[in-house]
Amino acid sequence: MAQIKQVGIGRKSSGTIDGITYYQRNGKTFARSVPNMPASVYTSPEARVRQAIFKMVQMHIKYHLRTIRQTVTAKNGSPSNRYYSLNKKGLALALQTLAEQYVDGEDVTITDVEQAISEYAAEHPKSIRIASKSGYGEVFLTGEWPGTITLTAQGGDSTIIVIVAENGSTTTINADGTTTVTDNSGSSTDTSDNTSSSGSEPSGGSDGPVGTGE
Repeated sequence: MAQIKQVGIGRKSSGTIDGITYYQRNGKTFARSVPNMPASVYTSPEARVRQAIFKMVQMHIKYHLRTIRQTVTAKNGSPSNRYYSLNKKGLALALQTLAEQYVDGEDVTITDVEQAISEYAAEHPKSIRIASKSGYGEVFLTGEWPGTITLTAQGGDSTIIVIVAENGSTTTINADGTTTVTDNSGSSTDTSDNTSSSGSEPSGGSDGPVGTGE
């Protein structure tokens, strides 16, 4: 990447010409060459495995999306992007063997994906974060995705309890005792009908089919 300072071609310009892309950043013009990537980069066995892993990670995220929206704080972008950033390495290792089987022609379902991740998490209990919310301690996956996730405040004794129900609505019992229900579309409804004292733990819900993506 190089900054364009001279007056002439490329100055205050954007676009691509003769293999050079010009773009603006903070009022300055920069240029970079466009890489000429061979087709093998995308079609080699290793590349196909990487692509398969990515697809399976997206299946996993969509399956737990309603919960991730409640348990992960997005620093930049969306909670799902933040979840992926936190867990990219662990998820890739968990799904490596399954991705190789997929590339070899085997069928893979969301059940297979969840099982592979659960088994890896049981052996590596500090590798996959299922909760990373500002002001609260992190929660790691240690086996199967839990029916209830309890977030404990880093200061004080307040808690947030997230009742997982991937096939319906995810219910969050907030620190002040109010309840938030997030439906399939991602919209939330606040209610005070069901409350819980700080530190109590209700029974969890069951997982379900793939949810909608972002």
